[in-house]
Amino acid sequence: MWHGDRNGHGEGGGRGSAQGWCALALLHGKIEAHLERELQGAHGLSVREYSLLDVLSRQNSGEGGHLRMGEVAEAVVLSQSATTRLVTRLEDRGLLSRYLCATDRRGIYTDVTRAGLELLERARPTNDAALSEALDAAEGRPELASLVAVVRAL
Repeated sequence: MWHGDRNGHGEGGGRGSAQGWCALALLHGKIEAHLERELQGAHGLSVREYSLLDVLSRQNSGEGGHLRMGEVAEAVVLSQSATTRLVTRLEDRGLLSRYLCATDRRGIYTDVTRAGLELLERARPTNDAALSEALDAAEGRPELASLVAVVRAL
């Protein structure tokens, strides 16, 4: 049986969950904004572009090693149409290339070009340093400290 209070919150539930969600959203926003500034300023990459290059760089040519666009969209947390537009932008910059799947002509795969891999390797230390800086700054806020500890433990 559910025992809610007058505000519709269950025992130990609603309010704490809402505060936790707000803290998580705040932490995400602060990290993403810091990463965006650093990656854009140093490498001309958005966080989404960096994430896409990173995800695609981890593919391999073995069985099941390449991701379909739907899988890529899920990995970078974008809709499939937004992912397709992002791929097109990076392809126009010479950082990605697309090709048809050899076994399923309807499937289109995307690979990171040499230029894309080189940019990703230059951007990786910037991303890592910016992430560390953002986490350090957030750790000083009591409402975010426990979330930062969880992120670091992952």
